[in-house]
Amino acid sequence: TGTPYMLYKDSCNRKSNQQNLGTIQCSNLCTEIIEYSSPDEVAVCNLASIALPMFVDIKEYTFDFERLHEVTKVITRNLNKIIDINYYPVEEARRSNLRHRPIGIGVQGMADCFLSLRIPFDSLRARELNKQIFETMYHGALEASCEISEKYGPYETYSGSPVSQGILQYDMWNVEPSDLWDWDSLKQKIANHGVRNSLLLAPMPTASTSQILGFNECFEPYTSNIYTRRVLAGEFQVVNPWLLKDLVDLGLWSDQMKNRIIADNGSIQKVPGIPDELKALYKTTWELSQKTIIDMAADRGAFIDQSQSLNIHIAEPSYAKLTSMHFYGWKKGLKTGMYYLRTRSAADAIKFTVDQTSLKEVLATEETDIKIKSVKCQLENKEDCLMCSG
Repeated sequence: TGTPYMLYKDSCNRKSNQQNLGTIQCSNLCTEIIEYSSPDEVAVCNLASIALPMFVDIKEYTFDFERLHEVTKVITRNLNKIIDINYYPVEEARRSNLRHRPIGIGVQGMADCFLSLRIPFDSLRARELNKQIFETMYHGALEASCEISEKYGPYETYSGSPVSQGILQYDMWNVEPSDLWDWDSLKQKIANHGVRNSLLLAPMPTASTSQILGFNECFEPYTSNIYTRRVLAGEFQVVNPWLLKDLVDLGLWSDQMKNRIIADNGSIQKVPGIPDELKALYKTTWELSQKTIIDMAADRGAFIDQSQSLNIHIAEPSYAKLTSMHFYGWKKGLKTGMYYLRTRSAADAIKFTVDQTSLKEVLATEETDIKIKSVKCQLENKEDCLMCSG
């Protein structure tokens, strides 16, 4: 089933700006909302996501942090307006939203952002950009919230919160921010005027909304370079658009190439003729270390005052693997340890949507290549071959 969803209660409470309200005992379905509820209050999440590829200059291979900062401030102002004019189905929800005014800003298309910048998902540059993006968003949201507070006053339960004491999210993680933004000046402004919102960032799954602009979900890597999308009109094969462009530009795209990638379950790692540079760029989540995924989650977590919908992908899970993964994420200080646990299916639906004769030809060719390599291994690489090493 991919469940249960796992959150770490101590981190959720110790790093919450709502800790002055009481103990947070639950989250939402998608595990990114960490808000206080009580018998007379129902927590509300007011969400919006930012499409990260829109801030990439594909000619210069640069990312516009100033523009991201500006857009985050606009979203913060708009979500505050929504809180004020929204329809509330129950009084408990209205009371909670107007008292604490939490918002949750997330992202979509981080994988597309990396691909447009030609950055492998598991590279040091990707890890640094991931951190800078969320530092920028947190600073922008705080600055806008402070500016609104200067005009209308801080949210009702501001007094006694960590932010009211000059403690921001990264302080609770014992992390030093970069010099990308002036945090000292912002802290001084907050000390003078407070903030309008108790919570600001909460990267959500964006499983449906990311399809509007055609981007990959939230901060996740691609799960496959070819997949099936089901709509009312039927099922369609969808190819990673960045990979498709690269293969077309190199003159490598063909029906045979498509069938070969499908035969390899959407992976290009074993496809001959594709340059190593592209193989590094187009690793699927199954080919990435989940340690890398958790490390990146912790890096951005220092600037996320709610939490994040973090999926874990393990092709063949075991108690040992899951235990190791959870303890690693817990020690890194994550609030959400796991949204869904994704595993490999026994059969791949997309393989049933292609010509089976072509698919068998590809697989037969691959099997022949493996047999030839096996013979070569036995004759030429006796020390490295498991069958020859005794």
